[in-house]
Amino acid sequence: MNWRLVLNLLSKLMVLEAALMLPSFFVSLLHGEQALLVFGVPILALVALGLPMTLKQPASKDVHAREGLAVVALSWVLLSLFGTLPFLLSGVIPGFINALFETVSGFTTTGASILNQIEGLPHGVLFWRSFTHWVGGMGVLILTLAILPKLSGSAATLARAESPGPTFSKVVPRMRDTARWMYAVYTVLSLAQLVLLLISGLPLFDAFIHTMGTAGTGGFSNRNASVGAYDNPFAEGIITVFMLLFGMNFAVYFKLLRGEGRASFHSEEVRAYWLLAASAILVTTLLLIPQYGNFFTALRYSSFQVSSIMSTTGYATTDYVLWPQFLHILLLLLMMVGACAGSTAGGMKVSRVVMLRKAGAREIGQATAPRRVRLLKMDRKTISEETLRSVLVFFVIYMGFLFLGTLIASMDGHDFATSFSAIISCLSNIGPGLNLVGPSGNFDIFSPHVKVLLTFLMLAGRLEFIPLLTLFHREMWKTGH
Repeated sequence: MNWRLVLNLLSKLMVLEAALMLPSFFVSLLHGEQALLVFGVPILALVALGLPMTLKQPASKDVHAREGLAVVALSWVLLSLFGTLPFLLSGVIPGFINALFETVSGFTTTGASILNQIEGLPHGVLFWRSFTHWVGGMGVLILTLAILPKLSGSAATLARAESPGPTFSKVVPRMRDTARWMYAVYTVLSLAQLVLLLISGLPLFDAFIHTMGTAGTGGFSNRNASVGAYDNPFAEGIITVFMLLFGMNFAVYFKLLRGEGRASFHSEEVRAYWLLAASAILVTTLLLIPQYGNFFTALRYSSFQVSSIMSTTGYATTDYVLWPQFLHILLLLLMMVGACAGSTAGGMKVSRVVMLRKAGAREIGQATAPRRVRLLKMDRKTISEETLRSVLVFFVIYMGFLFLGTLIASMDGHDFATSFSAIISCLSNIGPGLNLVGPSGNFDIFSPHVKVLLTFLMLAGRLEFIPLLTLFHREMWKTGH
């Protein structure tokens, strides 16, 4: 393990986090709040600790597998630890565990909260809370790669370890250019949504908050009733569309810019994603007509909520806990599946589900014709056995954490739906769950030890398990490569 390289990269990340706190500092200053204490102190601390270490250049800048995994896992932990300071210094969130939960929920774009009263909190803190979504959505290391000098050709190692999905592909040959393209698309989509929300009538600050929450598919709001507080069908429609757009693989947008629109929508994952979204919205709408009285009202609420859950954003316009039980199960399944690989969304990813379906069909076919060789293909490309193995391992780890986590969470004495949905919500980075952790509840009901568990699951789910779990493997800490 090249610790000097790891520390050098982590120190650069600390300086970057200081820079990322500047917008919140200015928002706080603009509103006459305690900007110097709440944001000035953390910024100075990050620069004072990080800047000297950036000057100590490592002998080798090649990032191997172990260094890449360590940097990814430790960077998210470090980012979250320092990210708690604005919450603690402002007094908005008492207690380190609660502050860490809220911060990790922000950076991992989960959107689960322990806050009971959001309206009336300092503007700077609310901005920082939602800005963590925007930063964490695309990935902090992708941002780092986009703005820092080249890392001796090893940028792809870091990006591959942090990026969601079963496979990772560059849209252009150089990883640094790929990162810049991704953030360019991300920024343009964010600005487009911001402008449309302003046109819909949302105040400027509220439009910023909900744009950042949608772009990162996080779901933090500055209103207690989330998006439902506005009762604005136009704004709801805009957010619905952009939640689905941010749930798409960003490589699709790059292909569209290159004039390869037809090829991009031939993707099996993209087609499955839109088919699943449309089917879920239709079924939910039909089942909600008796509750809401007409088709269009049912469509308004179902399209928003299905898009919110499937994209793992977690915004709400109604309390879906009051919906029929069948829809609770449907929403839980959508939480587990999530959206596309290469997006800002969480969950297992549609591509993995498609691969698992193909693998299951192959095994059934193999049983009837054992001697026949059957290759699995996706988008006309053969799925390697290594990729398939990683998908199966991911599924096993996900289900293992789901059941073990539910068992531990149930020790708090809450009902099964509350505990089970809370674990799914954190693993898939959704936000709200069912019953006590539904849209009208929050995660403050859990004991400190369960909050620590949920915090770990949010990080594990966002990093798709392996980078974080390798920190507990003894091979990680051996010297050499």
